[in-house]
Amino acid sequence: MTEQDKQPTAERDRAHLDLGDDRTPQQPPQENGAQVSTPGDTAAVPEATIPELVIISGMSGAGRSTAAKCLEDLGWFVVDNLPPALIPTMVELGARSQGNVARIAVVVDVRGRRFFDNLRESLADLDSRGVTRRIVFLESSDEALVRRFESVRRPHPLQGDGRIVDGIAAERELLRELRGDADLVIDTSSLNVHELRAKMDAQFAGEEEPELRATVMSFGFKYGLPVDADLVVDMRFLPNPHWVPELRPYTGLNEEVSAYVFNQPGAKEFLDRYTELLQLIAAGYRREGKRYVTIAVGCTGGKHRSVATSEKLAARLAAQGVETVVVHRDMGRE
Repeated sequence: MTEQDKQPTAERDRAHLDLGDDRTPQQPPQENGAQVSTPGDTAAVPEATIPELVIISGMSGAGRSTAAKCLEDLGWFVVDNLPPALIPTMVELGARSQGNVARIAVVVDVRGRRFFDNLRESLADLDSRGVTRRIVFLESSDEALVRRFESVRRPHPLQGDGRIVDGIAAERELLRELRGDADLVIDTSSLNVHELRAKMDAQFAGEEEPELRATVMSFGFKYGLPVDADLVVDMRFLPNPHWVPELRPYTGLNEEVSAYVFNQPGAKEFLDRYTELLQLIAAGYRREGKRYVTIAVGCTGGKHRSVATSEKLAARLAAQGVETVVVHRDMGRE
């Protein structure tokens, strides 16, 4: 038994989120380093046959290969490590398949770094053709990435003669602009393979895309802000149930804790006003074509106020027709 086999199952899952060539989707023979069929000519693509496109990118070790495999299992045609300049050609090939390739997922990462500068030009080309495309960005903390690389004893692709953290820093800088343009950011720092697959399934498994999907995430400020949050709510303006001895052992899922929180002055009014604000924001997101939003609701420890508020807020959103998932990131950490 190797040292890696002795690791707990959850730890091995996290370590293998994105490290290991045998975990990438099987593709046609390689051309210029990319796993893609030989492109034909670049004739114009009829609009009615343009396939849907998802671009998967993010930090090395954050789970790109797992995300790609999940889409492959859902019936997407997946191309790994495709130079960005060839993305429009890939879309053209899919359009000529007479509907056999209706959804394409492309993994773009720093392994093709000499082509990475062409990504912006390729995205502009796709937009001019009316291609429906989304960018999924896999994020993770430095600590989690270092642990994953060390567990499989592989170097970071950008570290050169330096340390793993040097490679991570270089990659973050290289991907900064792409992360800002992403339609969906998934933080995999605390996720294992199965949890990441569940998140991808929730976003892509449906037959029809809902207008807007929301994740309401409770968290504790003392554990840090969620890196994938689009909106952040601070509930520390309310009294903390932690200082009520009979409520301290419970969480915001408990009815007595929730009642205590929302019986405080301003709590119900805040929930009403913030729900109204989210209606305006959601309408704007829809106009801009943004399909996913993560709302992070924080308190000191992520146990009482943020949990109770997340549950109430998620119920309000669901009642308005927004497909909503609730995640309690830090509940149980104390």
